[in-house]
Amino acid sequence: MTAGAALLSRFSALGVDYVFANSGTDFPPVIEGLSEAEAEGMTLPRTVTVAFESAAIGMAHGYTLATGRPQAVMVHTNVGLANVAMGAINAACDNIPMLLFSGRTPTLERGRLGARTVPIGWGQEMLDQAGLVREATKWDYELRFPEQVFDVTDRAHGIASSTPKGPVYVSLPREVLCETVPAEGALRRPQMRPATIGPDPAAMDEIARLIAGANNPVIFAQHGAGSPEAFDALARLTEAWGIPVCQYWAVELALATTHPMATGPDPRPWLERADVILCLDVLAPWSPALAGPLEDATVIQIGPRPLQDRSGVRNFRCDIAVTSEISPAILALESALSDLRDADGHKAADRAKAIAQINETDRTARFDAARADEGAAALTKRWVSHELALHIQNRDAAIFSELGCQLPSMKLETHQSWFDGPHSGGLGWGFPAAMGFALARPERTVVATMGDGSYMFANPVACHQIAEGLGISMLVLVLNNAEWGAVRQSVLDIYPDGHAARANAVPLTDLSPSPDFVKVAEASRAFARHAKTVAEFRASLSLALDHVAARKGLALIEVAVSKS
Repeated sequence: MTAGAALLSRFSALGVDYVFANSGTDFPPVIEGLSEAEAEGMTLPRTVTVAFESAAIGMAHGYTLATGRPQAVMVHTNVGLANVAMGAINAACDNIPMLLFSGRTPTLERGRLGARTVPIGWGQEMLDQAGLVREATKWDYELRFPEQVFDVTDRAHGIASSTPKGPVYVSLPREVLCETVPAEGALRRPQMRPATIGPDPAAMDEIARLIAGANNPVIFAQHGAGSPEAFDALARLTEAWGIPVCQYWAVELALATTHPMATGPDPRPWLERADVILCLDVLAPWSPALAGPLEDATVIQIGPRPLQDRSGVRNFRCDIAVTSEISPAILALESALSDLRDADGHKAADRAKAIAQINETDRTARFDAARADEGAAALTKRWVSHELALHIQNRDAAIFSELGCQLPSMKLETHQSWFDGPHSGGLGWGFPAAMGFALARPERTVVATMGDGSYMFANPVACHQIAEGLGISMLVLVLNNAEWGAVRQSVLDIYPDGHAARANAVPLTDLSPSPDFVKVAEASRAFARHAKTVAEFRASLSLALDHVAARKGLALIEVAVSKS
């Protein structure tokens, strides 16, 4: 078979369900290989033609969030790779395993099948094409001989899936893929099993003893709990031992927002008195400019990258480091704590009661403030957030937010009910990531909520076309304030009394006049509505959720919100 067919067939052996592809002139051996493999009756992953590369990598990201399995992304030479670079940065920041491939302009100008034929074969030549994504990938390689195709693909998958997980990249010269290889290689079992790292029992015993003896322990979590079992375990152990959990800038939910130990978003009141601080897979657990741990506090960092070695500057204290995927670490901690007792007999219970009262008061105040916005002159993000949570509370929902709805105003109680944009901040992630998740979990109610700027960054015309083509039923909320709200807020944070703060409009943040996003969605025959009032939003939301539940395709609501 051709090396192109061999590559595609190998994906199935490795558990890859989808190849999200944006093709180019380097793809003839891949396309011919696909047809060849189908003609031979070979098992293949499903290929999806994606009209824009950042949507392809975003969908792969979301699909892996839903399944835990790395998927393949294939794009066109250097120009396609440039368009997925931002998505690779996002995947690296979130430790998402991914198989990233792009073609490479042919090396030869004549004399071999697949040699250069059109001017772009010269125009797309790069001296270091992999350099476009090297800093965001764990490993990169260029396929040099056709007989390498099985081993290289197995190695790519093994490295991507090993702790710490992340994307890998392989470039594919066209003339190499045009060569043939023996077909029996596709039938071998995978040759490289991923290396996973679990928690050291002695370290977990030490951490458990520190927590059991602490007067004011606290947990910071940003990337969820890793599994439904660990989500439940964290809920049990924190309540049993009276440990508050602060989900500062949470990318994924680790604890129900209504759990007695779930704090508000501000880390400061907990840091000011904490003697043991446990950080569960956090990049930045608090802002050092605003708060920090006590000098004699013990700070524990647990995660696949406990010291976050990708960050050049990250000087959060680490007295104990444990390298582990987060789910087995939480389960091991619960087991270690179960062998211990509260030394004072009642300290943990009394602490849990006091913390629960503080959190309930804080949560009630936040929810009341969100509800009070119902009487505001214009809709607010926190009111829309609270209202959305009320409407989906009896549905198995997953919310993807990218500068859209706000977690502190929402009642969310289940594992994988909340995903926020990666801390790398590559915008345009939320819409396609939600599509990838919905593709993997069509039984769930998937909601992508984003600001108007994030929606435009997602190349919505491409996303809507893909969603219609795949029959994806999900809800998109565009919270439109006609500005880069995050940029404006950043300016005001740094220069609260500056000229920009006193101006009628903050320069370089205005996005007016706003396009009619409803018409963008309607171009792909989606259910689409405008909402400017409380009544309009509630009516539109009910209709949209019914539309999605009936598997009728994508629904979009453009919600006019105030600048905040």
